[in-house]
Amino acid sequence: MAVYDATMPAPADFSPALAEAPEAAAARLAGRLAAQAAATDQEGGFPTQEFQWLRAAGLLAAPLASALGGADLMVPAHTLALLRTLKHIGRGNLAVGRVFEGHANALQLLQRYGRPEQIRRWAADVHVGHLFGVWNTEAQDGVQLEPLPEGRYRLRGSKTFGSGAGHLTRPLITGRLPDGGWQMFILPIDQQPTTLDTSFWRPLGMRATASFKVDLTGAEIGPEDVLGQAGAYYQQPAFSGGAIRFAAVQLGAAEAVFDETRRFLRDLGRTDDPYQRMRLGELAVLIEGGNLWLRGAADHAARPAADADAEATVAYANLMRTAIEDICLKVLQLAERCVGARGLLRPEPFERLHRDLTHYLRQPAPDAAVADAGRYVLQQSAAAFSLWNHV
Repeated sequence: MAVYDATMPAPADFSPALAEAPEAAAARLAGRLAAQAAATDQEGGFPTQEFQWLRAAGLLAAPLASALGGADLMVPAHTLALLRTLKHIGRGNLAVGRVFEGHANALQLLQRYGRPEQIRRWAADVHVGHLFGVWNTEAQDGVQLEPLPEGRYRLRGSKTFGSGAGHLTRPLITGRLPDGGWQMFILPIDQQPTTLDTSFWRPLGMRATASFKVDLTGAEIGPEDVLGQAGAYYQQPAFSGGAIRFAAVQLGAAEAVFDETRRFLRDLGRTDDPYQRMRLGELAVLIEGGNLWLRGAADHAARPAADADAEATVAYANLMRTAIEDICLKVLQLAERCVGARGLLRPEPFERLHRDLTHYLRQPAPDAAVADAGRYVLQQSAAAFSLWNHV
């Protein structure tokens, strides 16, 4: 069964869909997601049932503004709630967290750049269960927009790493215009011809994200599908600053590794071993460090607009994603030493958690991200204690 229910009418008044705060709803679902994760972990699979749970909890609508029946999760003042929501979903199932983060990113972009009538139409799609996402990565045969009369375009070319392909019904896609500019659009993919290359996705981990290659050749879009002006997708600090979201999902998986490691040692009666105690202490330091980075990123995002500086926001996001990557890698290494070869055998969850997190940590341009943060701090004259305006 798909997440989208074609029998459901679009809401007329956008009544709020959440009965509780998004962070609490995600925390409550995390255990349920984790219990289902092994069954979902298949090449070509997708966590359809899990997204029905998210929809029923109101989490698919949470990134929308309150006037659209959401929880204002994407406004700067609510960044900490957003990051913790993402973390809890990642703690339950990293594949679900990856796809949900893309859904939230798409809703943020359409609310920022969409026209009022577009926003209301797409918000109505969210409420009946349409899954959104962002498909930007491409290989040599990238997506081209070929102009047609009356502001329409015919699409030619493909996207790679199209997470949720075959399940997302409203992907936000970037395509190249004839003048070389990049244009966002949201494709009603359930109404357009597309071809999936499932052989593209033979990953180490994150198998259940269905991140296939998607050939869009022959599909058409109209003015109602075009989002914002050309080049808007790459505007800073939103483009690079969004790294804090996937870092939060990654930290959730590190917390899952911590929880499973502690459970494993307790089940074996190894909690009195001094070396295991030392490792668990080190793990606790790492996890708490990650949570402090989430809070720091949220504090930075919530600064008054007058104090906002795009370069500082991008630099801080790059520091945060670098720190979280380092934390996750160290967590995996320590956990391996704790559980040994026995713990890495199925049906223990470590093998899947290790594969998924290792794969998801491979985000684009990690060296360039930290180098750019270094460039920024080298240009500043403020003392270290005041570099990021921490109180």
